[in-house]
Amino acid sequence: MDLNFTPEDIAFRARVRKWFEDNTPRGEMRTLDERKAWHRKMYEAGFIGMGWPAEYGGKNARPMEQAIVSDEMTRANAPSAVNGLGTSICGPTIIVHGNEQQKQRFLKKILNADEIWCQLFSEPNAGSDLASLKTRAEDKGDHYEINGQKVWTSGGTIADWGILLARTDTTVPKHQGISFFLINMRQPGIEVRPLKQITGGSEFCEVFFTNARVEKENLIGKLNQGWMIAQTTLGYERGSGTLNRVTAYMMSLRRLLGATRKLKKNGGAAFDDLLVRQKLGRAFVELEVMRYSGLRTLSRLEKGLRPGPESSIAKLYYSEYGKRYHEWVMEILGPYGNVLEGAPPEFSGPDRIDGGGQTAWGVSFLGSRGPTIYAGTSEIQKNIIGERVLGLPKEVRMDRMQSKGE
Repeated sequence: MDLNFTPEDIAFRARVRKWFEDNTPRGEMRTLDERKAWHRKMYEAGFIGMGWPAEYGGKNARPMEQAIVSDEMTRANAPSAVNGLGTSICGPTIIVHGNEQQKQRFLKKILNADEIWCQLFSEPNAGSDLASLKTRAEDKGDHYEINGQKVWTSGGTIADWGILLARTDTTVPKHQGISFFLINMRQPGIEVRPLKQITGGSEFCEVFFTNARVEKENLIGKLNQGWMIAQTTLGYERGSGTLNRVTAYMMSLRRLLGATRKLKKNGGAAFDDLLVRQKLGRAFVELEVMRYSGLRTLSRLEKGLRPGPESSIAKLYYSEYGKRYHEWVMEILGPYGNVLEGAPPEFSGPDRIDGGGQTAWGVSFLGSRGPTIYAGTSEIQKNIIGERVLGLPKEVRMDRMQSKGE
């Protein structure tokens, strides 16, 4: 394992940092057109789809180069790409499993954000147990007809296309009767309803299908191979972005350190309180563990090796760390942790306690539970690690044990 940056990597980082310093929008982007324009600007600079094959609009960039761009983008507090799901999981899945016609039709428009994508996997009664999904795809001769419901669909309100799992055979075991489709979201028979989250935002939605249409040419892979193809998608979703999460948390931790120097506690600065310092120290140490885990995965990718179990381990670690970290923040800041706006003047500036709007500590705390659910719950990740990595016996559900009288 090599954790050192080459001179070329250091020079590349300097160029990328300069680009984001010069080009990152300073004001809030309020419209979809503004977000698309920023996405296309990053694409034209070579920072979108970097790892994709050159023949499909990518740069064949090394994993290290991709990690550096992601890291510097986070450091600059640059807005995310508007088509993040398209470039990170939908497009890569099409590259691996799609035919040439599908690649030529969809990939370029994913990269330049001409078409925004969403992921249509989870259902009200099929989240962690995704293979129990009920949405049906019925063969109508020249097309498939889709009926059912999906939920937790991020970006559904702006999506033009989606990757869809639907049941195509009810006579076989549940994992074997699922197919993988590309579906046009801008058609009759699809209703998208935003869901209000505890943070006050509506990032994700529920989607209802009533006789919606999927052309035969938009089936990915073979019929009833959807579960196998979905594992590729979930692998991209779970294993991506550990190092830029480290950078984001480090920036947050530095802001927290600045706030504790201004916040008064027991007659002095909160930073000097022993219990506060213990929490800050633990936050830093656990963040370093995450950083080195991310570097280990990056080192394997640089050598052309598959990440293996690291994707589930990384996903479990960063989601559980985020929950703990924001609990420490609330404990350290006390009542100020719940202030969304309007903290006292001494807390203004880069170390302001309230953060302002959606960057407020309280909003971050409310959103910190989400990562323990999306992309596979923490419980599911523990099962994967236990059964597939450690070789432990499969989990036995209590209701099945009771039905057998055990």
